[in-house]
Amino acid sequence: MKFSFSGNQDIYLEIAQRYKEYIRQGILRNGEKLPSVRQAAGELSVNPNTVAKAYAKLEQDGYIRTLPKKGVYVTWEGEGDAPAENADLAQIRAMRERGIDKQTILLWIEEVYGNND
Repeated sequence: MKFSFSGNQDIYLEIAQRYKEYIRQGILRNGEKLPSVRQAAGELSVNPNTVAKAYAKLEQDGYIRTLPKKGVYVTWEGEGDAPAENADLAQIRAMRERGIDKQTILLWIEEVYGNND
């Protein structure tokens, strides 16, 4: 994604605001993985610390969630001031992205829950 910055506020705030708009418009959906800090910094031609600050602001505001060693995921599910945190769904999507197939995940669920429905 390319942004053009207005210069009216700190760049990290502009980045955070733009991501919020994309999330609210449904361009970025709940559970979707965002680019890494380095990748986003390269795409936006800004310092990685700037993107890290923007991501921290988004996480503080409840729009995204960082899963260590897995990535950054959207956790906002709709209108209002209280974005939902859906880290479980994000973790399942992260497993799929790592190449873990559905059958393996279902086997793990069976192991945890047993045959009790």
